[in-house]
Amino acid sequence: MDEKLQKVLAAAGIASRRKCEEYIAAGRVSVNGNIATTGSRVDAQSDIICIDGKRIPVDPSLTYYLLNKERGIVSSASDPYGRPTVVGCMPSDIRLFPVGRLDVDSEGLILLTNDGFLTHRLTHPSYGVEKEYLVQVEGTLSRNDSTKLKKGIELEDGTAYAIHVRILSPDSMTVTVAEGRNRLVRRMCEAIGHPVTRLIRIRIGPLVDRSLSPGHSRLLTDREVLALYDAVAKKSGT
Repeated sequence: MDEKLQKVLAAAGIASRRKCEEYIAAGRVSVNGNIATTGSRVDAQSDIICIDGKRIPVDPSLTYYLLNKERGIVSSASDPYGRPTVVGCMPSDIRLFPVGRLDVDSEGLILLTNDGFLTHRLTHPSYGVEKEYLVQVEGTLSRNDSTKLKKGIELEDGTAYAIHVRILSPDSMTVTVAEGRNRLVRRMCEAIGHPVTRLIRIRIGPLVDRSLSPGHSRLLTDREVLALYDAVAKKSGT
């Protein structure tokens, strides 16, 4: 059902209706590639709406959850071995899918959504969305270990780089990567002689929530969804 563009923008949390009208009048809003005009009507579920060339989420049927995954939970919709899954942890009866993977032995933040556009961009390596991990390892970490991770580690499926490394204690550090290869951080740490004993994802792009208890989930705010869209737009300009 078509609605006024400014109403759709305001409902998506972009700004007040009055401010959205100003964006439209200034020529900053496009619908399906065409500059919108005051009085334009749109279908929020099918039209592609952009502000300043960046696509924004306006479809009210899209849902976004952040889960603090516990160890032993599988990052999939189902599991052939009957293990508990992240989808099974969701309070929603809407069909959701995990964005990327967090292996069964790892913990921390994982996003679940039915937004295919955002899922593709968050998981595709060309968009370089950062994921930060708190890592505990065997052995004693050194500055040289940090340097090795940042210079690049040769793995069987190609070189892997850490964007940032911060050593917190003799056996713990934070590691930030911009890829989603299987068990990437674990394999990098093992390659430098420090097998991982515990791994917790603490950030996905702009998403951080230190108050979300293990095993619990919550809906993302409009502001957080917009921040994710902004993060995946920066690499491509769309």
